[in-house]
Amino acid sequence: MKDYTKPFLIEFPKIGGSALGYISVAENENLPFVPKRLYWTYFTPEEVERGGHSHYDLQQILIAVAGRIQVTTELVNGDKETFLLDKPNVGLYIPKMCWRDMKYTHNAVQICIASIEYDEKDYIRDYSEFLKHGR
Repeated sequence: MKDYTKPFLIEFPKIGGSALGYISVAENENLPFVPKRLYWTYFTPEEVERGGHSHYDLQQILIAVAGRIQVTTELVNGDKETFLLDKPNVGLYIPKMCWRDMKYTHNAVQICIASIEYDEKDYIRDYSEFLKHGR
């Protein structure tokens, strides 16, 4: 049984071959939640660090469909991990109450699969406030 309280990589099926190209599919049976929102980021300058927040309820899967994204996560108990997303068939599951910081190559295109619709009240943007929820 998968532990949905920690970040982990998800490998999506890779169908096809070098002659025709590939397709990867995210469907309900290979996702840890039913998606409610999709969005993508692109042309992020390499000197910009995105993220710097957590969510009370939102779960996400981040996929670098192009380029590379380095994601550093931190749980409220202090566990930190760094993940490199550089394959379009691999996503990073980020649970609720998980701080994240992201660095992108300029050509990176990130798709985010989100478990809930956008809600500003779901964000924790103050790191000290985030820490109060665990330690």
